[in-house]
Parts: sequence; C-alpha cells; structure tokens
Amino acid sequence: MGDQILDERSLDGLETRFVTLHGHRRAYRMLGSGPAVLLLHGLGCDSSTWLGVAGQLAERFTVVAPDFLGHGESDRPRADYSLGGYANAMRDLLTYLEIERVTVVGHSLGGGVAMQFAYQYPERTERICLVAPGGLGGDVSPLIRLLTVPGAALGLAAATLAPLRFPVRTALRALARTGLPHTRDLGEAADVYALLCDADARSAVLAVTSHAVDWRGQRITMNDRAYLAEVIPLCLVWGVADSVIPARHALAAQRRSPHTVVELFPDCGHFPHKDAPELFVEVFTRFVESAPPATFRPRRWRSVLRNGARVDGSQDSIEAAAAVVDLRSGAAG
Repeated sequence: MGDQILDERSLDGLETRFVTLHGHRRAYRMLGSGPAVLLLHGLGCDSSTWLGVAGQLAERFTVVAPDFLGHGESDRPRADYSLGGYANAMRDLLTYLEIERVTVVGHSLGGGVAMQFAYQYPERTERICLVAPGGLGGDVSPLIRLLTVPGAALGLAAATLAPLRFPVRTALRALARTGLPHTRDLGEAADVYALLCDADARSAVLAVTSHAVDWRGQRITMNDRAYLAEVIPLCLVWGVADSVIPARHALAAQRRSPHTVVELFPDCGHFPHKDAPELFVEVFTRFVESAPPATFRPRRWRSVLRNGARVDGSQDSIEAAAAVVDLRSGAAG
C-alpha cells in the first residue's frame, strides 16, 4: 500500500512528508495529537493554504493536510483527477497513517472532495466542514468556466510563457492590495498562476476542471444528497465577499438541510481561513465541540436513503437566499 516516508522538511513548523501510494509520490503535512482533522485544499492550491490555521488546530487535533495529485509537491501523473478518485486517495492515505475516522474539512475543490469522501466512506467521517466549497450550486467564477472551453490548454500555455510570468504575478499581487471590488483573492490567484506555469500541473488542473465544471458552471452537485447532513454534522464557512463561488450557496444549502450550521465571515473572500484565521479556528473548534461525532449505523443510513428528500436545487431557490446573505453580511455566524 505504501512505503516508508521518503523525505521531509520543515516549513513554518509543519513538516512536509512524502509517501508513495499506488506508484505515485504524495506530499502531506501532519502535526498535533487528538481527534483527527483532514484538511483538503482547493483547485491550483496545496496544503500550504492551511498553514495559518494548522498550528492552532494542532493544539487540539491531529492535523493531516495533503497535497492532491497534480498539486503542490505531489506527483503530477496522467491519472484519475475526479472527485471520487481524490476521495479514494484520501481513504488510502488515512489508512496508511492508521487513522480510522476524521472530521474532514474542504476548501473550494477540497469541499467537493470532502463531500464525496463522506458520501463514499460515512463510516470514516465524524463531521464535515466545508469552506467556500464547490458542489452546492451552479455559479462559479467566469475564469474557471473559461478553463473548460475548447482551446483552453493552448490559451493557458500562451498565458504562462516565461516572459509573462513575473509581470503577471506582480500585477495580480498589486491588484490584490488595492482594495478594489473583486480583487481580494488575486493574491492567491497569483499562486495558482505560478502552479499553472508547470505543464504537468496545468494538465492536472484542466483535468480536474473538466470533470466538475463546463461553460455554464458547476455540473456536479451534492444538493440531491443534502439531506444526509441529518446523519453527519455539517458546517459551512463562507466569506461574504467571495467572488469565485458566491456565499448565497451556503444559505440555500441551509434551506435544504436545516441541520446545517452556516458561518458567514464579513470582509472575507474565497479564502476565509486565510483572511480571518483566528475566527476560522474559533468557529471550527466551536463546531467540533458542539457536534458529537457521527456514528455510522447501517440501519439508520439505509432508512435515511430510503426516505430520501425532495431537494429543490433550482437556481430560483439559490437566488432566493441572496437577500438573506445581504442581511447577514455584517456579522459572522
């Protein structure tokens, strides 16, 4: 199933370790002790996105933060980049680490993987915390939609030519500091752009995107399974100023599943765990302390599946929640 840790180095006090599973080297960071928390990053990012909160979380939890295949320091093979494939890889990594059950936390793409993991492996899932996740509505940034159109690979290759790399990254970071509308997340976008300069990483990102998004928006949804939050505690964290995936998806999800806890962060964008790390740690810790871990009982799971739920995943219901988000935009929770 794997080999011994091949290498490790210190980064801001959180080790980066490497393990080979199924012939591919995978990077992960691990720190702390106590109940296990699995931190899953977003598209084009890596486990370093959690460095601002991992140290504090590790005071109470065993924190595991992997780099998905195609991202960070993990290998970038021609492989399965579907949500299900990533969920399987997380199961295998946890098995290698001898961790049986986790609270799974996913940001953006990682949120979709977290939901898929919980759906495939409910017996290994204690709670779910989704941070500005994909998979709860159709809306997504036009830039991500553009990655799915014909010729996107050629366009990205041209946009990441060596002479353009430094000025593009510099411009994105400069715009992020201006405070202008829709520029808050451009600093992180500069890091994603840097990853896309690598041809293999670019192919991986395009493979992930084509699996989950088309020119009309997100095409994979967990809305039809939202009622399963009755079985596994679910918390949604979102930045009100998110320009990548709108925060109104959180309130629409709560309408479909009243058991869901929703925390809206004011003055935060698509990366609320980076924009407000102290608040994120506080909110997450409160959620874990208030929500007992799910216990997988096949009979109950079967009953919930048989009863099901009528899920209204229409755009109308999503838009109806927008006014609620506006009303709540001045305070978290």
